[in-house]
Amino acid sequence: MESIVLIVHVLLAAAIVALVLLQQGKGAEAGAAFGGGASQTVFGSQGSKSFLGRLTAIMAAGVFATSFALAVFAKQKAESVNDAGIPAAEVIESAADAQQELPALEGAGAEKPASDIPVAE
Repeated sequence: MESIVLIVHVLLAAAIVALVLLQQGKGAEAGAAFGGGASQTVFGSQGSKSFLGRLTAIMAAGVFATSFALAVFAKQKAESVNDAGIPAAEVIESAADAQQELPALEGAGAEKPASDIPVAE
């Protein structure tokens, strides 16, 4: 299900990019003086502003909906990772505290690790 929503999300995003590139900017009226305005009647007498604007708004609403759905899927995955046997922070902290409480075995026959750093005794 998540893969389908992700594919729809990517397709909607690409469609929005294409729709925005198809729309005329606010300065497009100046180009009509050079003969470009008469051929722009593909979408009816009102032009493409209302049609492409509404279509872009619908696509944007779809992108918001799929983004929300993908966020819900991500939250569900994050909750399921916590149940996958990964210890909680409290368990890790208590294990670290238990290691610090163990008595040091100094002089009990254990050899000191060899290192290049001199130790003052």
